[in-house]
Amino acid sequence: MTKANWRPVALSLTVLGAVARLLPHPPNFAPVGATSLFAGARLPRWQAYLVPLALMAVTDPILASFYGVQAFTRYSFFIYASFLIAVWLGRRLRNTESISRIAAVTVLNSIQFFLITNFGSWLWFQAYPRTASGLASCYVAAIPFFGWTLASDVLYTAVLFGLYAWLSRTVATSERVPVVA
Repeated sequence: MTKANWRPVALSLTVLGAVARLLPHPPNFAPVGATSLFAGARLPRWQAYLVPLALMAVTDPILASFYGVQAFTRYSFFIYASFLIAVWLGRRLRNTESISRIAAVTVLNSIQFFLITNFGSWLWFQAYPRTASGLASCYVAAIPFFGWTLASDVLYTAVLFGLYAWLSRTVATSERVPVVA
């Protein structure tokens, strides 16, 4: 099978990862960062950027109604921008199956999500003063959430990239093995 023939598999895994965010989970333990990274690595450019944003736009109102919050705010811009950066980072993984490279980019992705979304939180919400020490306090208060983000990114990235690699090898091998009747 050619790489292009695997696009439906990559698209299906991306959608599955995004829909999994609707399942109950601890705070920040969601598959969206890993899904965006995977989409960037395995989908064509236009799908890589569009699919994670479209899935967020569909699932955000569902989760907002469940939690009784507004679906889209100015803070959403920081979250969506972070996922677009995750796709961009994933584009750096297009031609690799290197576990160490994927792991390094996964950690980098978790860090950028932490920095960008907490900066947005400091800027948008009124919980911290608009000073350097207020920003530092915001980041310090968010450290426990970073642990969940990192754990979920590592787990879901391993699942998505691992399933994709396993499926591509299993199917490719079965296509080469002649069936003896």
